[in-house]
Amino acid sequence: MDTIADLLTRIRNANLKKKDYVDVPSSKMKQNIVKLLKEEGFIKGYRYIEDNKQGNIRVYLKYGDNKDKAIHSIRRISKSSRRVYTGTGEIPKVKSGIGVLLISTSKGIMTGSKAREEKIGGEIICEIW
Repeated sequence: MDTIADLLTRIRNANLKKKDYVDVPSSKMKQNIVKLLKEEGFIKGYRYIEDNKQGNIRVYLKYGDNKDKAIHSIRRISKSSRRVYTGTGEIPKVKSGIGVLLISTSKGIMTGSKAREEKIGGEIICEIW
């Protein structure tokens, strides 16, 4: 099972139902992805909740006035059946720079714009706008 796709699907579904938060099973990669979503302003925040297993991440979704969604689309690009890699000069822009691309690089998970600055390519995880 693709755990990153599960994270993105849970966030997408909770966003569609306009929930205040969603809980997802925790991993270091998921924590890094959620941290980047917070830094980019797509979610209000997140919190690690300890249980006697792997723990959970509670993701607090962000809405504007009149419950306008901060996340319009969130889509997994590289899947377990088809990995998508990009070089440093070929990092695509999402919606002409409005959206954010998350890339797994040798220096960790970062946004597409940061990867361009660092001149690093890697595996494209997802796009969000």
